[in-house]
This record gives sequence, C-alpha cells and structure tokens, in this order.
Amino acid sequence: MVTDVSWLRWIVIFPALGTLFHVFVGGRAKGAVKLVGPGVLLAAFAVAVAAAMRVHGMEEGGALRDALYTWIVAGPLRVEAAFRVDALSMVMTLIVTGIGFLIHVYSVGYMHDDPGFARFFAYLNLFITAMLILVLADNLLLLFVGWEGVGLCSYLLIGFWYQDEKNAIAGKKAFLVNRVGDAGFLLGLFCLVAYTGTLEIQAIEHQHLDTLRTAMLGGWPVAVVIGLLLFVGATGKSAQIPLYVWLPDAMAGPTPVSALIHAATMVTAGVYMMTRLHFVYEVAPAALAVVAWVGAATALGAAIIGVAQTDIKKVLAYSTVSQLGYMVLGIGVGVAPAAIFHVVTHAFFKGLLFLGAGSVIHAMGGEQDMRKMGGLHAHLPTTFATMLIGTLAIAGVPPLAGFFSKDEIVWGAFAGPHAQPILGIVAYAAAFLTAFYMGRMLFMTFFGTCRASHEVQHHLHESPSSMTTPLIVLAILSVFGGFLPIPHLVETVVGHHAEEGAPYSMLLLATGIAVGGLVLAWVLYVRQPELPGLFAEDFGQFYQLVFDKFRVDELYDAVIVGPLFALADFIAFRFDPGVVDGAVNGTGFVVAETSSIWRRAQTGNVQHYALSFLLGALALVWYLARS
Repeated sequence: MVTDVSWLRWIVIFPALGTLFHVFVGGRAKGAVKLVGPGVLLAAFAVAVAAAMRVHGMEEGGALRDALYTWIVAGPLRVEAAFRVDALSMVMTLIVTGIGFLIHVYSVGYMHDDPGFARFFAYLNLFITAMLILVLADNLLLLFVGWEGVGLCSYLLIGFWYQDEKNAIAGKKAFLVNRVGDAGFLLGLFCLVAYTGTLEIQAIEHQHLDTLRTAMLGGWPVAVVIGLLLFVGATGKSAQIPLYVWLPDAMAGPTPVSALIHAATMVTAGVYMMTRLHFVYEVAPAALAVVAWVGAATALGAAIIGVAQTDIKKVLAYSTVSQLGYMVLGIGVGVAPAAIFHVVTHAFFKGLLFLGAGSVIHAMGGEQDMRKMGGLHAHLPTTFATMLIGTLAIAGVPPLAGFFSKDEIVWGAFAGPHAQPILGIVAYAAAFLTAFYMGRMLFMTFFGTCRASHEVQHHLHESPSSMTTPLIVLAILSVFGGFLPIPHLVETVVGHHAEEGAPYSMLLLATGIAVGGLVLAWVLYVRQPELPGLFAEDFGQFYQLVFDKFRVDELYDAVIVGPLFALADFIAFRFDPGVVDGAVNGTGFVVAETSSIWRRAQTGNVQHYALSFLLGALALVWYLARS
C-alpha cells in the first residue's frame, strides 16, 4: 500500500535551505552558521523520524510517496519528480540525517578556526541534500541527479583546502574516477529505457521483469548487461576494484569530510542502488556472481594494504574499502538485507573511528603518522575509550554491532541463495586482517611511550565537548546497533527471507578470528614492538609492495594516464599545429590566392560583363545542342 503525502519533500528542503543560507549569509554571520548548519540536519532528521513512524505503522511493504510535479514527458517516457519512503529508504534516510547531524556538530568544533567555515558548511549541507535525493528518489533519473550531486560535493569537500596542490589533485581524482563509473551507470539506464520504456523503479519491478529476463543484447541476456553496467557505477561510488583508488586519497579533505563520505553517505550509494534494484540482479545470476567475486577481492585486497599503512586516516580509508567489499559480497551472494545491515552498523563504528582519528589529529597539532604517536590514552581518555569501542565493533567482537552484521554476510557466503563457500573463506581471512590492522592502529596510537615531539606533548589535551559528544553517541550506537531489526525491515522491500542464523560453531569461529587478530596486534605492537621492524626486513620487497598499496596508482599512471597525456601532447603540439592548423591555414591560403585571380576579372566595365554573359550563354546553347 502506498500513501500519498506532501511533506516528505521537507527532508530534502531543510538541508537545501541551509546551503542557501551559508552561501548568501554565512560569510557575515559565523555564529548563525554554527546553529543553522547542524540545525537543518536536525530538522530533516525529525521529519525522517515522523516518516519512519508512519511507515512502521503501515502494513508490511507499505510506503509513503510525495509527488512534486511531472518532470519530463518525452513520447512514452514520463518521469515525475517524486520522493518515496519505504523500509529501505527509511533506514538510509535516518542514517544520512542522523549520522550527518552528529558530523555537523563535530565540525563546529573541528573547523572553528578555519577561514572557510561558512563555505565548508555550505558544502556539507549540499552533500546531504544530494544524498537524500538519491535515497528518496522514486525513479532512477532522479536517483541519478542525487548520484551526480554527491559526486560533485565529494570533489568540493575533498579539495576543500585547494591551496594545497595535493588536496586539489585528490579532489580531481575522485571526480574523474567516479565519472568512469558513472558512464557505465548511464549506459545501464539507457538500456533500461530502451527495453522497458520507463525509469520508474516500481514499474520495472512489477511490469517489465519478463522482458529483462528473456531479451538479448549482443548475444547476452539484457538483464546481465544492465546489471553489470549498473555495477560499474557502483564500483566507482562504493570504491570497488578497479575504481577504488580515489577513496584513500579522499583523506586529503578535513576529517569530518572523511567521516561523512566514508561512513554514512557517498560510499554506500552503490550498495543502496544495487539493493534497490535487487530484482534486476535476481534475473541475472551471472551478474551476481561477478558482484560477489569483486566484493570479496576488494575486501581482502584492501585489508592487506591496511596492514602496512602508517597514516591513521589511510588505515581507516582502506578499512572502509574493505568493509564496502563485504557489503558488495553480501549483495552478490543474495543476502542484501545483511548488506544494508552492515551499511548501518558501519555508519556507527566507522563514523566513530574517523571522528576519533580527527580528535587525535586535533590534539597532535595536525600530525597523522602513527609512528609519531603512542601513549595518548592518558591524555585523550574520552577519545581513547570511544575508539576502543569502535575498534572492537569493526573487528567483530560480540556483542558489538559489527559482529552481527559481518557475521550475517559471511554466513550468507556459505549458505545464502547464491552461496559460494570459497568466498566465505576469503571473507574470514579479511576479517582476521581487519581485527589485526585495527588493533595495530589502536595500540600504536594510544599505548606504549609517546613518540611525539616535546612541544606536541606539552600541548596534548582532550577535544572540546562539541567533538567528544558525537563520539560518545556513536560509541553507544556501536555497542547496541547490532540489535536493531534492520534485516527484517529490508526484507519487506527486497522480498528475501534470510537464511537461518549461523550455527554456534561459526559464531565461535568468527569470535576467535576477531580476538586472534587483536591479540596478535597486541603482541607485536605492545609486548614486543621490535618484531614488526624485523618482519618488515625479512619480507622487505613484499612489505614495500604492500606499503606502496600494490602500486596500483603507478600501474594506472603507466597504462592509462601516461598514454592519455602523451596522446594529448601529440595532438596539442604536433597534430593540431601540423594538421588542424595546417588545414585551416592552407584553406585560407588557397582562398586568398584564387581570390586574387578572380578579382582581376572584376573590372567594373559593363561591356566586359556583357561579353562574359554572352560567352556563357553560347557555351550553354552549345552544350544543349550536343545533347
């Protein structure tokens, strides 16, 4: 049952109004920005809660719809600007507005002294606006507007400190890499229009599935082609192999940006989109198999890289890539509700970890290298306690949130509708590495002796309450978030019934893997801190390869970026001057020379013109007489 309402739009309008306020007024009223920036998110969250309560009171599968106006009419294609809240979009909207509000509150303290304070909040509010359009969209074209909006805002926020060339390059990299994925996404939309005649999600699901199931495109089932093209878009937004390379560089932006992009918004867009279009993948099992393998490879590969990173934000960045791999794996093995469950719990503990890292960096005067930290638990007690909870949660220690959501995905790889047990083993390997590198980060940062300079040690202090309060709230959610009935809610939309819960033996195995990874990190970085250096020497070349992130960026530079620049240089400095300019200049030369000849015939003498006319007439008569 779908109920029409006219107030869902305010979930989007509130942050949009905040953006306008910051652009036109914020520069002259910093105090107001502190209130308006988080305030519009709180208002949007309140409306989202009201919508959630309304949907919860409806029968299973119920939804609210707010149709604004008819947007596009082109022949048989009709697209409305409309928002829809069902169980799936309700979960995502609450996460985006709720976690987004906490990040905004944190940003008030973190960015307090930045000269671009109002501009920063304008970008943040615009980012939330775009993400809400994406998750609330009732059709794929409106979803694509939000999809492109978060891409633009990621460019603006990652490159916020654009005076530093490194930050500007990171912003451009995120923008360009996502454009590659978006090209695939657009092609998928074009195919959907070509074969179904609509971009309305509900119409495709309930009226055109048979067409997608039976139609062929170039010898391939059209559902497989569309599913893979849409997945190309997801590999960009949700940072999967091979388009994950932008996300670690996104750490160039302010830490609240990292938390917003990595925890609650942009990177989950691809996971949400594939869950929303679950019916396309259900009729394309070959596409699902590709999704599962890419997700598993991403989860393991990023976890391996995270083991050797020394920048605290880079560790968390590769952790995000790895956890996104888990979510994509969940979709690939047919347990989309578990994937969305992990989206939610990940928003809690990863938002906590990024904001906690920001608190550490704030106390360290901007230092991000963990090798220059240590012993900070005494100076930053609240930050330490909350980050400890976040670390245990992401490692999968029960009964914290990450244990429940990650366990459902791993068990789905063994017993889900499209189970591939080998991928379950890969997921367990990635889980062990996750526990290890997160324990390594915690112990290097907060335990042992402080390795910071004396000047930094003298100024070490806990962050202000505007920064620690969101940490405490997120820590509480990281503890209890695993008990939320998210899978059941999402099942009412995707129509899946999750497999029976994992047996106790698997739960014990998962717990042992998590604890084992943390204990190994404790031994190596607290009890015997000299051992990691020895291992690095013993595995010198391989360790350096991992530290260099498998040199994937260098490979892309050599295979793609370098040849493209070389081609551009050839066109700019050789082909363009020699061929293009030569053709233009040559044409001009020919015209100039021939015109000088014809100019001599223009004598201005009427008798000459009459003679020319007579000769032309005689030639025409002669031609007609011969024929």
